[in-house]
This record gives sequence, structure tokens and C-alpha cells, in this order.
Amino acid sequence: MLFELTIWHLVIFLILLIISFFLGKILKTKEIKEHRRDAISRSRYVLFGQFSEQLAPFLPNFNFNPNECRFIGKPIDFLVFKGLDEQKVSEIVFVEVKSGNSKLNGTQNSLKDAVEKKKVRWEEYRVDSNITKR
Repeated sequence: MLFELTIWHLVIFLILLIISFFLGKILKTKEIKEHRRDAISRSRYVLFGQFSEQLAPFLPNFNFNPNECRFIGKPIDFLVFKGLDEQKVSEIVFVEVKSGNSKLNGTQNSLKDAVEKKKVRWEEYRVDSNITKR
């Protein structure tokens, strides 16, 4: 009697183990599909953001002449040299393009602060003529 009861317990345990295994597999597959969907969605937003960053000078309501914009990408998107078309630069503007709810990151915020505090300067670097001689 005890032996039969132990066998039934073992059979029930094995059946439950097999059911649990297949349920786990089904749930894991659903979870993986959801993670993939989420990753694809995020990737699309990132790609759209990168695409719109580079196209911004040609989009409506962009405040600057596209010919005077130079794409940098990191840490900001553009440097605009106002007046460059007339070969008389009157202003240099740092432009960061954002879409949706995105915000400036820490580096961009510090760059903005430096510009607003006029912590900007000009420096000229001359290459030693010995280096450029043939």
C-alpha cells in the first residue's frame, strides 16, 4: 500500500514537473517576444532621433541657414556659424536637437552652462614647421 502510494506521488510529481516545464517555456517565450518588441520600439526611437538630428536644418521652423550649420553629433548636434555664407561670421551658436520628451544629458547641460557663462575662448594652434617639412 505504501509502495503504491509512493509510486502515485512520484507519477503526480513527474506530471506536474513536465507541466511546469512546458508552462515555463511558454511564459519565457512570451517574455522574450515582449522584450524583443520593446527593444525594436526603442531602437526605432533612437534611429528616428539620429535621423531627425541630421535633417533638422532642413525641417520647418529651424532658425538657421543649413549652409551655415556644421553637424558634430557629440556632445552637441550642430555648431552654427551665422554669416558664414557672406564670409563674415557674426555669431557662433551651439544647437542641440531633441525630439519627443528627451532632455539634455549631463555633458550637454554643462556645455550649455559654460556657453551661457561666456566660458568660451579662441585658441590658435600652429604645427611646428619641422613636422611639415618633406
